[in-house]
Amino acid sequence: MEKWVVTAKKADFKALGERFLIDPVVARIIRNRDVVGVEAMEEYLNGDLSMTHNPGLMKDAEWAVDILLEKIREKKKIRIIGDYDIDGVLSTYILLEALEGVGARVDVDIPDRIGDGYGLNERLIRKSHEDGIDTIVTCDNGIAAAEEIALGKSLGMTVVVTDHHEVPFEEEEQGRCYKLPLADAVVNPKQADCPYPFKGLCGAGVAYKLVCLLYRRIGRRAEETERLLPYAAFATIGDVMDLVGENRILVKEGLKRLQKAENLGLHALMRQNGLLPEDVKSYHVGFVLGPCLNASGRLDTALRALALLRAKTEAEALSLAKDLTDLNNGRKELTNQGVAEAKIQAEEAVGRGDKVLVLFLPECHESLAGIIAGRIREQFHRPVFILTRGDGGVKGSGRSTEAYSMYEELCKIKDILTKFGGHPMAAGLSLAEEDIPIMRQRLNEQTALTEEDFIPKIRIDVPMPIDYITPELVGELSVLEPFGKGNEKPVFADKNLMLLSARILGKNQNVLRMRIKSSHGTLMDAIYFGDIREFQEYAAGKFSSKAVDDLFRGTETSGIVMSFVYYPEINSFNGKESLQIVVKNYC
Repeated sequence: MEKWVVTAKKADFKALGERFLIDPVVARIIRNRDVVGVEAMEEYLNGDLSMTHNPGLMKDAEWAVDILLEKIREKKKIRIIGDYDIDGVLSTYILLEALEGVGARVDVDIPDRIGDGYGLNERLIRKSHEDGIDTIVTCDNGIAAAEEIALGKSLGMTVVVTDHHEVPFEEEEQGRCYKLPLADAVVNPKQADCPYPFKGLCGAGVAYKLVCLLYRRIGRRAEETERLLPYAAFATIGDVMDLVGENRILVKEGLKRLQKAENLGLHALMRQNGLLPEDVKSYHVGFVLGPCLNASGRLDTALRALALLRAKTEAEALSLAKDLTDLNNGRKELTNQGVAEAKIQAEEAVGRGDKVLVLFLPECHESLAGIIAGRIREQFHRPVFILTRGDGGVKGSGRSTEAYSMYEELCKIKDILTKFGGHPMAAGLSLAEEDIPIMRQRLNEQTALTEEDFIPKIRIDVPMPIDYITPELVGELSVLEPFGKGNEKPVFADKNLMLLSARILGKNQNVLRMRIKSSHGTLMDAIYFGDIREFQEYAAGKFSSKAVDDLFRGTETSGIVMSFVYYPEINSFNGKESLQIVVKNYC
């Protein structure tokens, strides 16, 4: 069951359209993204790097640069310790390129997902000390590593933390008490007393801003830092950050520069996946290229993804790009197996009344837990934790819904967790296997979720008859890009659409192309990517099997009339262009 909801935020769309030379429909969509006022609209439509915030406003950023410049002058050995996901790899790359570029003695270590787990641990700290490292710089981790950082300090090392994750806290009588690591500098906009205006940067975004400050301090030109911007943009999309405010500008400007980025590895990865640099949009980063970089940290070592970005020859780049693409294809097969197993458990859990799904897949590769959790969340519209058996206990990843702050809920059961961290929408954790039933019970007992929270809400930007669609409007919608979390591709809705014909296309028979007619007589093609059998069963139940047969015979007299949630686009085929809609939902 779905609930279709029209977003009805108020503004003078006609006046905004005239001021910014856009269609009032486009102005309404922008207002629906919580962009309020002329200044915010100007930033949304025309924002550039001049509108981003001063990195010096970030707490400890100036001090972190002081430390790094001193260590560089003294030729001290610096080690960057990143993380094994796309954000961790790209923030590592940004810091490594920048520090090498100013003559630092710097190297890299990235934790192994299986052997080390997330972020800093004692082994990484002791290995750094044994290797004669003077200074550790973390990226995309460190904020929750108080004990490990204390160990590093006791061994005489300097530690600079750059991170974007939530600051750990404990609930006390007087309120929350935040627990910061005692590093020499902690650069993380999520700190309660950090004056940086934008809190939503990813790890690579924080690293990039630190590099901007470092290069500014030593008189480097802005162009030298901007060459690293595509990697911050790539990570922002790949780590599924909200594409609002400064993130939107970084991604928009970063994607422009991605086309000109002189990175043999990224270009080889694009070619391996049939993409040209000028065609790469946020979708391709999030669903094609990004997963290939993530696959190395999931199934092998993230150092392979870093090696791809650092490739010095075409041959090396092509070889690594092929390896990562093949690895990602294998990851997809393993993921599908895990999703099928998790779905069976989820159905049982929902049947017994669980509101928070805690599913145990002992044989599943732990690196796939987050992906599987996301897929199950989409199907069941509940917060989901996928737990797997690993060395020393159980590890897991969670993916949440808007109504459930996953990190805060885990804080309430931290007494049974050996390690955890994350955001409101996602988290990672580990615990003893015998505590899984306790975790399941306590999370469900303490949740305030209601049945209403489990009904997926399809948010419609504009109820718009297909008669209104023109090539000009479709072209104008491009000003809304880049699309992603927090700035989703807009959707429209029309009702009483007559279905005249339908046929199934595609190698996997998973594309449905229909010819439709509006109540005012406008004819248009509609395409649907989804469960076609389910579509047919729905139509047969609402109308009849004969009507469905007539529809697929193309008789134009099926009598099937539906409402569609859709997105308009221009279809190019054999040199000809025509308007069509992509159907997202139907009823």
